[in-house]
Amino acid sequence: MIIFGKQLFLHILDKHSQKFRAIYLSKELDKTLFARIAKLGLKIQKIDERKAQSLARGGNHQGFIAEVDEFSFTPFASLKNASSIVFLCGISDVGNIGSIVRSSLALGADALIIANRQGLSEQGISGMLRTSSGAGYELDICVVNDDLSALNELKQAGFTLLGADASGQDVRTLAPKPEKFVLLMGAEDKGIGKKAMAKCDKIVAIKMKNNWDSLNVGVATAILFDRIKNG
Repeated sequence: MIIFGKQLFLHILDKHSQKFRAIYLSKELDKTLFARIAKLGLKIQKIDERKAQSLARGGNHQGFIAEVDEFSFTPFASLKNASSIVFLCGISDVGNIGSIVRSSLALGADALIIANRQGLSEQGISGMLRTSSGAGYELDICVVNDDLSALNELKQAGFTLLGADASGQDVRTLAPKPEKFVLLMGAEDKGIGKKAMAKCDKIVAIKMKNNWDSLNVGVATAILFDRIKNG
């Protein structure tokens, strides 16, 4: 899998250097950083901008590109012992997913589930890791094809299912706070599907001011999760 971008590259270098398979640099580095990369024992290939753009498919590579091991998703069965999970229903934008991965890790989530019948492409996984600034390597992430079956199993495992929707109760009034919960987030345009929403135990919302009615899904996820888990 090809990854690119300075933050992601350095995160892997710091914490998962064994995942590197090939290194491609299109800019000169300071001697200290170059020495750290050289210690990996891999051939460092210096490439021109045309080759860099080709490998990064036109993305902002910042001079740092690498081939790494394929990303390993967490098996669904292993998540049943978690206490807090973020569940993404119909969210496909890798920028939003990466942002949610990053905030979920930072705010104390045990895992994140992506309901995606088509699965994520290699390019999509790379994009998720990049926009999460590497947090995707530190959080258990699972992809499921059947969101309804997954929700049924989570409910049977003792999770309280909390769906996010503007019609729900103010999340600050949620009481008692569940010790074991799944926060369902839907796409900004469609929200959570009716069948998935029907499986939720409670519907929660962020009550907004100044006559505003919406937030980016990544921002909304962070606020809701933090108020349930930590607030």
